[in-house]
Amino acid sequence: MTEIDATSGRPVATTNAHILYLMHAVSPFTLWSLSLVAVIIGAFMRDSARGTFLESHYSWLLRTFCWGLLWLVIGTTIFVLTVVGIFLLWALWGILTLWYLYRVIRGWLRLNDRRPAPD
Repeated sequence: MTEIDATSGRPVATTNAHILYLMHAVSPFTLWSLSLVAVIIGAFMRDSARGTFLESHYSWLLRTFCWGLLWLVIGTTIFVLTVVGIFLLWALWGILTLWYLYRVIRGWLRLNDRRPAPD
């Protein structure tokens, strides 16, 4: 069943959210530049989704990006400051990329089912 927007009375459009999920899914292969663009676009589009299940998806993508960025900065700093860490930095980036893609795919599947993003 299609969810109806309370303010406009029209069905909730998920196309923009699907595009943002696609941008986040491809971003590890574009040096994360698409992820930054998607977060900025999502910030502007979030107000139009207030009160619908899409609002949780915009928040989910923003939290995924912010946590990923935080762990990237912390991990890179720690690994670069240690001699052994410099050789293991690729492992940190690989794990972070897998975690990021897991969260994006998990949220995207819920969007496809027209359910709110996980808490």
